[in-house]
Amino acid sequence: MKLLRSFCALAFLVAASGAAIAHAIVLSSTPSADAILKGAETAVEIRFNSRIDAGRSYLKLFKIDGDAVALPLADSSSEDTLKARATGLTPGHYRLHWQTLSPDGHISQGDIPFDVSR
Repeated sequence: MKLLRSFCALAFLVAASGAAIAHAIVLSSTPSADAILKGAETAVEIRFNSRIDAGRSYLKLFKIDGDAVALPLADSSSEDTLKARATGLTPGHYRLHWQTLSPDGHISQGDIPFDVSR
């Protein structure tokens, strides 16, 4: 019985660690979280720790107390990066929402807040 409990605990730990590894995690982003940008336009680039399915991923830009805009994804030469261009930015608070699909079928998502100043 003790051996069975140990085996079940080990199987749970292996399964849990595999699930965590399968999700795409942001390694770097432009803009970075809490960045303060100037200007009406900026390049957006998010690099993940694993390959992603860019065809089933998206970026949306939310202006706090404003509308959301889907950002068209640009072609990326890297299989772990999402790229886009945000235009028409006015001063205020923004939230860049990303969602991506890992090749193993796991969906990951998150937000990157930033500000635009004059």
